[in-house]
Amino acid sequence: MYSLELSLRYSPFPIAIQKKEYNDVKRIYDEIKKNMNDKDNNSNLIELKCDKVQDKLIVVRAKEVIAVQIYEKSSVAGGAKRPGFSLDI
Repeated sequence: MYSLELSLRYSPFPIAIQKKEYNDVKRIYDEIKKNMNDKDNNSNLIELKCDKVQDKLIVVRAKEVIAVQIYEKSSVAGGAKRPGFSLDI
């Protein structure tokens, strides 16, 4: 399971969805990245659907996204990547 996490302007909490396939989450990541770079289109909406929670639907305005990340949700406790944005390198 792969997680896509968004950090939104003026929001202390990230938004996250899970996808079963890496290609699905990477496609959404690329779409968000493209919309974040698009200076002319200020009203792009991005709809996100979660595979893990079937009824979870999220719509965000592309210009409000300030960061996006993908990580693999490990079934083993203490996976290599902890959820959330961090400054640890």
